[in-house]
Amino acid sequence: MAPPPDLTNLPDAGVAALAQRGREDAFREIVRRYERPVFSLIYRMVRDSAAAEDLAQDAFIKVLNHIDKYQPEFKLSSWLFKIANNVAIDHLRRRQLHTVSMSGSPDATSAEEIEATSFELADTADSPLDEIESREIGSAIERAIGKLRPEYRSCILLRHVEARSYEEIAATLDLPLGTVKTYIHRARIELRALLQHLRE
Repeated sequence: MAPPPDLTNLPDAGVAALAQRGREDAFREIVRRYERPVFSLIYRMVRDSAAAEDLAQDAFIKVLNHIDKYQPEFKLSSWLFKIANNVAIDHLRRRQLHTVSMSGSPDATSAEEIEATSFELADTADSPLDEIESREIGSAIERAIGKLRPEYRSCILLRHVEARSYEEIAATLDLPLGTVKTYIHRARIELRALLQHLRE
């Protein structure tokens, strides 16, 4: 009897095929490969670590329950991200969360203080605080992304954080390519407006 294949060296499609046959170790391998990316995507959507952990578990339960529906002509990662994205959007719609990151400044206790710190640092570009300023700008961007409607947020995160192509985003979100481009265009306009407002 031939030994089972080394799952770590199998491509995604091969591991998924074994998982579809009921191999628990194959499903565990899928989780091992994509646990962090799925959590990261969901966390950037909901901006809450505990909620993201629960939602990531929910996403993988859905993956397990529907692994038979995966079609190997599509990227496994795109299929997984589609499920994770849907779980996150359902959560946001259900709870009507306003996902604003408050972690930009360790000493700030309100959004106004965080923004004030960002503006103060922005005026000291040549100071030793450049690295802190960079983090503050990143936090301002995250806060702005958190204010986008969930569909726009998904597209922006997949495009600029996960570095997905427009075609991959369309496949992941099950949207027409033109809709993806429109969402990203509109999201960029909204982000520019939000970030300009933060700078005033």
